[in-house]
Amino acid sequence: MDSRYLQSFVFVVELGSIAEAARRLDLTPAAVAQRVKMLEAELGTTLVRRSGRTVGATEAGERILARARTVLHEIRDLRSDVDGTDQLGGQLRLGGMATMMASLIPDALAVLLNRHPHMDFYLEPGTSLDLYRKVTSGDLDAAVIAQPLFNLPKSCDWHTFRAEPLILLTPASMQVADVHATLQTEPFLRYDRNVVGGQLADTYLRQHGIKPHQRCELDGLAAIATLVDRGLGVALVPDWASNDFPGLALRKWAMPHAAPRRLVGLMWGRSSARLRHVQAFLAAAETFVQS
Repeated sequence: MDSRYLQSFVFVVELGSIAEAARRLDLTPAAVAQRVKMLEAELGTTLVRRSGRTVGATEAGERILARARTVLHEIRDLRSDVDGTDQLGGQLRLGGMATMMASLIPDALAVLLNRHPHMDFYLEPGTSLDLYRKVTSGDLDAAVIAQPLFNLPKSCDWHTFRAEPLILLTPASMQVADVHATLQTEPFLRYDRNVVGGQLADTYLRQHGIKPHQRCELDGLAAIATLVDRGLGVALVPDWASNDFPGLALRKWAMPHAAPRRLVGLMWGRSSARLRHVQAFLAAAETFVQS
């Protein structure tokens, strides 16, 4: 099977247009259409269908689309492996929780692509638990997440970037003499107990017998910070940023007793075909973690 046929099929489906796929591949629309027809003839089924001016995958096309992408990625990786140089090519499939997508990951990728300009990447945002599952299943090569509160499988590796202590987050104007009393009396914005940071916060509250007056429960640290800034309550969250929150008037208060820390780091599969890419990303990210 000619990989060029697969590439044309994937482009047509992803772009929804033979003409646009032809522009991306620097071919004529007739050449792209011919490649797709050749692939259909080889597989013995119709893979694309027209709907007005757009083109989409048939049921059979949808079934092979993900595998076609994987084959194309593997071919690029194979070329990179036999290149005989230190330059990496092919695609890194990387996941990241929201706070890392807005900070560490873009910075590290900028360094990585400067070092390895022939690489490209696929990014997938999500919760730490969802991304953990995708790394263990092989759908992602690696992910920057909060370390789950259970042992990682032996098939995966982990590198900690930082440990984030729990803090009380309040409006900047609020004066706090007793952190526990504030948690007990002020309206409480609870960090979602389905995520690692929320579970750690809930454990701390239970250990110290604190029963807050909950106003709402939500995921998303940026959203919680904004609600606190508007005076809607206080929150017990990991200290996920060492710098101030841009545009928000907030204050952070340390816990009076020892508290569990949220570990943020990189998780990857030890047997990943793109292990060199993961290690290159890790090296790029470390330049920012250590600075």
